[in-house]
Amino acid sequence: MIVRCMLAALALAAGGSHAAGYPERPIRLIVPQAPGSASDTVARIVGAELAQRLGQQVVVDNRPGGALLIGMEMVARAIPDGYTLGYAPVGALAISPNIARHVPFDPLRDIAAVAQVANNQMLLAASPASPFRSVREVIDYAKQNPGKLSNASSGNGTPGHVGMELFKLMAHVDIVHVPYKGGAAAITDLISGQVQLMMESLNSITPHAKAGRVRALGVSGAARSSALPEVPTIAEAGVAGYEATTWNGIVAPAGTPQPVIAKLNARVNDALRSAALREKFAAIGAEPMPVAPGQFAALIRSEYAKWGDVVRRSGAKID
Repeated sequence: MIVRCMLAALALAAGGSHAAGYPERPIRLIVPQAPGSASDTVARIVGAELAQRLGQQVVVDNRPGGALLIGMEMVARAIPDGYTLGYAPVGALAISPNIARHVPFDPLRDIAAVAQVANNQMLLAASPASPFRSVREVIDYAKQNPGKLSNASSGNGTPGHVGMELFKLMAHVDIVHVPYKGGAAAITDLISGQVQLMMESLNSITPHAKAGRVRALGVSGAARSSALPEVPTIAEAGVAGYEATTWNGIVAPAGTPQPVIAKLNARVNDALRSAALREKFAAIGAEPMPVAPGQFAALIRSEYAKWGDVVRRSGAKID
């Protein structure tokens, strides 16, 4: 810790001059998920755009495992000079740190917000083999038949898992959670009727909803999604005040010079406002979010508190 503090102090002292010539070599972007995952896909899109604007290569380094904490710990422990960044989904900074037994870093102390990249929603979907055609029907049935319904998720500690736990708390219903090792297997069982419900990211489940393989009941955001404009929000459909979004962004080790963070934020936001990137994001159902570092930091803090409360109240666990 002493060595890390010394490195941070040196980086801060050199911040202004460092930022003027930054970056002078390739930047490493650690993604805490496997190649081909939703986060990896967006990270590579943004990394390529950022590289063009910085004039240096942005090298994606996939470090999956440990409920996203392995990759984020590598970011937290890196030299705070702007050459090691992390691509952080909501799970890495707000969910896993609240639900894992051992968390090797403090997401609020050891990580610096650089730029939010995207915001997305989830879909509460029903199996076509079930009778449910609305959120209200699910709630009414669950209240009359506690523990009789099951909801799939792509795994313990995922946004779909805790998003559904929040739904159950707010709707005052008892629905059994069935975790899977990945979203594809869970969606397959939802389609076949092995489970009745699932909350999953729009970019994963929207094609199945549009094809009629699953029944779309409600989206998880504060407003309807352009991907499924005919589907009400869960708040509209019967759970007033419900909101659960999946967001992601670029972070750095705490102590990274503010001029470097400001430069990175400006370049990321330039990319997010470009027509080319917006077109790519629209194709995967993501909404660009060009905001200041302080706004992203405030989101991380509020979401950490929110999902920590849900984990404690629901008793959600990773294993």
